[in-house]
Amino acid sequence: MSRTRHSRGSRLATAGIAATAATLLAAALSPAAHAVDRPTRSAAIQNAASALADHAAALGLTAAQDTTVRDVVVDKDGTQHVRYDRTYQQLPVLGGDFVVHLAPDGAYRSANRATRSAISLPSVTPKVSAPKAADLAVNALRAANLGEALRRVTAKPHLVVDALHGTPRLAWRTDAVAQDSSGNPVARTVLTDARTGAQIDSWDSIETATGDGKGLYSGTVPLETTLSGSTYQLKDPTRGNTYTGDAANKTDLCFLGICFQRAPATLFTDADNHWGTGTTSDRASAAVDAQYGTNATWDYYKNVHGRNGIAGDGKGSYNRVHYGNNYNNAFWDDSCFCMTYGDGDGSTFGPLVALDVAGHEMSHGVTSKTAALTYSGESGGLNEATSDIFGTLVEWYANNSSDPGDYLIGEEIVRSGFGKAALRFMDKPSKDGNSADCWSSSVGNLDVHYSSGVANHFAYLLAEGSGAKTINGVSYDSPTCNGSSVTGIGRDKLGKIWYRALTVYMTSSTNYAGARTATLNAAKDLYGAGSTEYNAVAAAWSAVKVG
Repeated sequence: MSRTRHSRGSRLATAGIAATAATLLAAALSPAAHAVDRPTRSAAIQNAASALADHAAALGLTAAQDTTVRDVVVDKDGTQHVRYDRTYQQLPVLGGDFVVHLAPDGAYRSANRATRSAISLPSVTPKVSAPKAADLAVNALRAANLGEALRRVTAKPHLVVDALHGTPRLAWRTDAVAQDSSGNPVARTVLTDARTGAQIDSWDSIETATGDGKGLYSGTVPLETTLSGSTYQLKDPTRGNTYTGDAANKTDLCFLGICFQRAPATLFTDADNHWGTGTTSDRASAAVDAQYGTNATWDYYKNVHGRNGIAGDGKGSYNRVHYGNNYNNAFWDDSCFCMTYGDGDGSTFGPLVALDVAGHEMSHGVTSKTAALTYSGESGGLNEATSDIFGTLVEWYANNSSDPGDYLIGEEIVRSGFGKAALRFMDKPSKDGNSADCWSSSVGNLDVHYSSGVANHFAYLLAEGSGAKTINGVSYDSPTCNGSSVTGIGRDKLGKIWYRALTVYMTSSTNYAGARTATLNAAKDLYGAGSTEYNAVAAAWSAVKVG
């Protein structure tokens, strides 16, 4: 942990610096003299380092711990929010993350911590061996894929300190991966007590939106491409060189968590800069949808939230389309910083290259770079809901007449074999037969795609309000769980409140109660305590029985 001190005093009064009256007058008359200096990222990090030194005890930091900066947010007024990850004796601490909030002058204000448990272990030497932890994780992977003849099964354990599940303890975090009978990837992260071998938690490590895709519905859309010689490449130089490639129906080959061979992403090229035909018979049609979805998502985050790319660093990701054989999935992978789309099996789902799929999956990337909500329990539901919310907002933002905005998830890709009009319904999540409309103490036991229903319902109510209505040609009827009537404040304010809550206040362990607090804090920052927006956030959470 850095102990570097940072002075917040005025530099105009520094001893030994003399200035003539003429120089001071010229400075006073300069236009820049009246501008407010907004702290830079490096200044915010220095200020936060000083705060860490001053408030180490309150933050639970000891000599055995260290910290690394994950993300920095500097508000327009100079308020700073620096997000940290934590290690204990050089081991990553799951749930050790926290956010330090600083005033414009760098003074410490407060902090949000994923856990307040004291992190102190008698030993960091495991009693359960790494091979044993790997075997247990493989068993968990097989149990999660019953009936599948898994092949190329590998598992790679890493020692961590688990502070997410009660009293901190030494644990093995094991990533188990394999291929199913069609050659498509399956993966599970398993957390094992390193003393007893008991399973602490497990979750799918491919952040998936199975079926959250759409076919070739974007219509004719503009694309920024790159001319190389006499050939055009489907690579966008205006958005961090984001590009789309053909996976040739192949899959990744990974061993012990290391991918020795990835499915290709052969860059799509064209002679006349007119791409695809809008039919599945032309492989470039899927690439058009994928590239367009990436562009719309990039533009949404940049133009609405000021975020320059998924990681906030201006660097583009890439897409792989036509992945696997009849693969009913699409996923974001942090390790390659890429989006991957299957073609669907044709009877349950069509190609998964739709606009809200891109928005959903790329938002998993934004979450991983900010709050890093754990993909299990209530945090996992919030992780999935975050992607549903932003995927929906991207669709509305794009304003594409071929795929108009709505509050249905996956309505374009479902086929007759699926049996429902959409994958998920934000106005009344239980219409899918599995999702929760209202919070209860057992909601965290649901699959994360279903526990997400509580936050999806909240988001719809906050944007549109309760009751029956028709929006953009789609009929909705959103009830409340407490019999109240909720008045919406619009999609734009929903997005701004949720984004600030995600990037400034939420942590890896945030649950539904924590999400209520985070969004209320965000509403207070943006619109003021006691404002219409603040009160609407409180009312919408109460309407889904949170708080």
